[in-house]
Amino acid sequence: MTKDFKYAVDADGVATITWDVPDKSMNVMSRDGFAQFDSMVDDALADDAVKGIIVTSAKKDFAGGMDLNVLSTIRAEAGDNPAQGLFDFTMSGHHILRKLERAGMDAKTNKGGKPVAWASPGTSAGIGTEIGLACHRRFVADNPKAKVGLPEILLGIFPGAGGTTRLIRMLGLMAASPLLLEGKMLPPTKSKAAGVIDEVVPADELLARAKEWVLNATNADILKPWDAKGYKFPGGAPYHPAGFMMFVGASAMVHGKTQGVYPAAKAMLSAIYEGALVPFDTALKIEARWFTKVLMNPSSSAMIRSLFINKTALEKGAVRPDVEDQSVKKVGILGAGMMGAGIAYVSAMAGIEVVLMDREQAAADKGKAHVEGILQGGIKRKKTTPEKAAVVLGRVLATTDYAALKGCDLIVEAVFEDVGVKAEVTKLAEAHLGSGAIFATNTSTLPISELAKASRNDENFIGIHFFSPVDRMALVEIIKGEKTGDKAVAKSLDFVRQIRKTPIVVNDARFFYANRCIIPYINEGLTMVREGVNPSVIENAAKQLGFPLGPLQLNDETSIDLGVKIAKATKEAMGDTYNDSADEVLFKLFDEGRLGRKSLSGFYNYNEKGKRTGLWEGLETNWPHADDQPDFTDVKHRLAMVQTLEAVRALEEGVLEDIREGDVGAILGWGFMPWSGGPFSWLDILGAAKAVEICDHLAETCGERFAAPALLREMAEKGESFYGRFGPEASAAA
Repeated sequence: MTKDFKYAVDADGVATITWDVPDKSMNVMSRDGFAQFDSMVDDALADDAVKGIIVTSAKKDFAGGMDLNVLSTIRAEAGDNPAQGLFDFTMSGHHILRKLERAGMDAKTNKGGKPVAWASPGTSAGIGTEIGLACHRRFVADNPKAKVGLPEILLGIFPGAGGTTRLIRMLGLMAASPLLLEGKMLPPTKSKAAGVIDEVVPADELLARAKEWVLNATNADILKPWDAKGYKFPGGAPYHPAGFMMFVGASAMVHGKTQGVYPAAKAMLSAIYEGALVPFDTALKIEARWFTKVLMNPSSSAMIRSLFINKTALEKGAVRPDVEDQSVKKVGILGAGMMGAGIAYVSAMAGIEVVLMDREQAAADKGKAHVEGILQGGIKRKKTTPEKAAVVLGRVLATTDYAALKGCDLIVEAVFEDVGVKAEVTKLAEAHLGSGAIFATNTSTLPISELAKASRNDENFIGIHFFSPVDRMALVEIIKGEKTGDKAVAKSLDFVRQIRKTPIVVNDARFFYANRCIIPYINEGLTMVREGVNPSVIENAAKQLGFPLGPLQLNDETSIDLGVKIAKATKEAMGDTYNDSADEVLFKLFDEGRLGRKSLSGFYNYNEKGKRTGLWEGLETNWPHADDQPDFTDVKHRLAMVQTLEAVRALEEGVLEDIREGDVGAILGWGFMPWSGGPFSWLDILGAAKAVEICDHLAETCGERFAAPALLREMAEKGESFYGRFGPEASAAA
C-alpha cells in the first residue's frame, strides 16, 4: 500500500505528519490515506516522548479535498443500506478529527492534551481545511496564489467532516455564511481577517513558527471554545433574539439564491440550525445525518459526477485520440475583436506566443489593448502583478502582416461569421504556415465541413467554439468536420488544456451541440410570449429551474439582432421544415429598435447604467396576457424539456459521442440546471418512462417539437437509464 502520509518525531519531541500523495501534484484524501492519518495521530498521542504535533504538506499546497470517487465506492459497498454506510463513514471521519482536536485531554479537566498546529504551505480546500479547523492553531504561508476555504457547496454537497459545525461555532452564522453557503475561497490574509486561520507567516518560516508555538502552547491555548464552560454561540443561537433574526434571514437568503432546487444548501442550514441547539458532539452527529441525506439525494450524486468526476476526466483527456503531445508553442489569431482578443489573452496567460491579426493595425492594436485591460483588472484585484502582466502582454504581437504567422503550429480564426470572409483569411494564412499546422475556426453556427473546403488540408481543419467572454467562460466546444483527423483533435484538446478550459468534442451538424440546445430554449420563451403567457411567469419558471438567466433576459444579453440574423439564416437553410413560432416576437422587437442590453432596450427596460428596471410594457401591449394561464409546472417542463430533447437527438444522431460531454457542456456552456447534473443526468433522475410521459403531454398540448425521440421511448420501454446504457462503465463493459 502506498503511503500518503509520512510521520517523523524530532529531537525536541515534535511529531510532524506530512501529507504527500505519490504521483499527484495536489493532495486528495482517500480512504487509505485517512486511515494512515488516523494511525499516525494515535502514534503521536500514545508516545510520551511526543510533546505536540504539526500537520503539514510536502507539496506547494496542502490539499484539494476529498477524492469524491470514494463516496460512490462506499455507497456501492453498503449494498441494500447505502445511507448507513455513508453515515458510518462520515462519523468515522468525525471521530478521527475529534480525537485530533481533543489531543488526549482529560475529559473532566480539559488538561493534559498535546498541542496540534496546522501548517499549510498553500491552497487548502474541503477536507484539508476541515483538518486545519480541528487543529489548535492554524499557520498558512504568505503565498498570494493560495486560497483557503470550503467549496463543497459548489459541487452539490456541503462540508461534512466537521467543517460546517466548527466554522459556524468559530465565526457565527453571519461571518461563516460566505464561506459555507457560497463556497468562497479566500487568500491567506483575508482568511486571517475572517478568523478562519490564526497566522500568515513567510513560507520559509512556516514549520519553524508552527514548532515554536507547539513547544510553548498552554492548556488554555489548545482548548476549543465549544469545549470550555460557558461557551456561547457567536452572534446568538437560534432562540437568542439576535440569533433568531439571523437564522430567519439566512433561510430566506438560501431559498432566494437556490430557488429550492439545490438540496445541499438547505440541508446545511438545517444542520447549522439544529446543531446550534445541542452540545458539540451531538452537533457532529446531526451534521453527519444531513450530509448523508444530501449524498443520498440523486441531485447531489449527479452534480458530483458531472462537475467533478466527468469534468476532471474530460480535462485529463478522456476523449483524446492516441496521438503524441500536441502542446501549442505559437498561436496565430485572425480577428482582433472581443472574441479574438479574449482568445489572445487566455493563450498569452498560458505562456503561448501569440500573433493577433486584423485587417487594420488600429483594430489589431485595439485587440491588444483589450488584453491589457483584462490584465489591468487582474492587477486591481491583486490577481497578478504589474511585472507579470507586462510579461503576458509582451507575448502578444498585434499586426496586419500574415508573414508574422510563420512558425505558428495553431491558427484560431475568429473573423466575421461569413463563409466568404472566412475562406479568404484561411487561404491567406495557410500560405505562411508549415504543412503540419492546424487551422481552427471559431464559429458558433457555420458548418465546419463547408468551411474546411477553403483549406489546403481538411484533415488539419477543425472548429473550436469559444464562449463569450472567453476569459470567464470555462467551456470550449471542439467540432470535428467530416474529414478532420486525429492530430487536429489532439491539438485542439491539448490547447484547451493549456489555457485551462474544459473541452467537449462533437461532430459537425447545424449549431453543433451548445447552440443547438440554447436556441430552442430562447425560442420557447418567445413562443410563450406570443401565446400570451405572462413574461414574468416564463422568467421565474426558468429561475426556479436553476437557470442563471430566463430566456427573455438571455436574448437581451446575446442581442436581438443576432437572434434575427440566426433566424433568417436558419430559415434559408431549412426551408419548409423551419419552425417560425418565435419569429413574430423577435422580429417585432428588432423592428422597434429594441436590440437588448447593448441598446438599453429589449425584452427588459434598462437605465443609463445598463441595469434592468423591469420587463418592457410593450410585451403586454403587443401580446396581451391570456385569460387562461398555463400550469406553472408545464411552463417549467417546456423550458427544460425543449433543450433536453435536443441533447438526446444530438446523441441519437452521433453529434455527441459521449454523454459526459453532453452533461458537462450543458452546465458549463449555458448553465443548464446545475443541480440536475446536466440533461442526461436529469432524464436519469426523472426516469425515461416519466420523461416520455411529460413529452407526450407537451407534444399533445404544444406541438411536435416535444415528441419523444425514438431512443428515449425505447429506453422507457426497456427500463434503461442513460448512464446505465451509455456511461463510461457501460462502454468499458461493452
